[in-house]
Amino acid sequence: MDIDKLRELLTHLQNGQTSVDEAMERLKLLPGENLGYANLDLHRALRSGLPEVVFCQGKTIEHATAILKRLWQHHERIMGTRVNSEMAAAILAEIPEAHYDPLSRLVTLARGEVRPPAADAPYAAVLTGGTADIPVAEEAAQTLEFFGSRVLRAYDVGVAGIHRLLDKQELIAKATVVISVAGMEGALTSVVGGLASCPVIGVPTSVGYGASFNGLAALLSMLNSCASGVSVVNIDNGFGAGVFAHRILHQMQSARPASTG
Repeated sequence: MDIDKLRELLTHLQNGQTSVDEAMERLKLLPGENLGYANLDLHRALRSGLPEVVFCQGKTIEHATAILKRLWQHHERIMGTRVNSEMAAAILAEIPEAHYDPLSRLVTLARGEVRPPAADAPYAAVLTGGTADIPVAEEAAQTLEFFGSRVLRAYDVGVAGIHRLLDKQELIAKATVVISVAGMEGALTSVVGGLASCPVIGVPTSVGYGASFNGLAALLSMLNSCASGVSVVNIDNGFGAGVFAHRILHQMQSARPASTG
């Protein structure tokens, strides 16, 4: 149950539109629901502001679909990550309201129109070293957008053509947080860390030839960055980077004075 649903329930209870017994029945499901093969955390949105997100890779199609359906009954917005095309087809057949993006491999559901962030809102800049890094970058960018954050993208700006990155210095300078997604040797993140005055989140990808060790080389390069202010998530973890960046942006938005216009 998210904050809006809980507020609606309590308002209906206060106004007499819902009985105490009815409210108690709904609240019995907090903080979770045990499906046997999964123990749903229905209280997470109240604790952290973000609902539980389903990591679908490794789950059976039946389990992933059932978990998403149950969460959809309790939340206004839900997301599944690492969804392949076969699983996505099954989910959409059971939940027609769902949207699937094959590039980011995200399944999302949302009730009602999502208010876009203000044009002058703090933003996350999402950068990639190469085009092959875009799927991981899109997982990060679309996660941010799903949770209501503003995102600006700059793809294929790796250090092999450093002028491409230097052309984005204004974008980097005005960002509140930068997500730097790179495979191979992962050098992009160190360079971005030397250009940015904001936090930089490095995302190593498993893109590269044999000695990249499926992203381990990029991970170690980012962890050993000589630029300060760089944090690093796990290999290919665009979702984790997106959530981290969203929390930074959310804190910034919360600290902004309310508009008097």
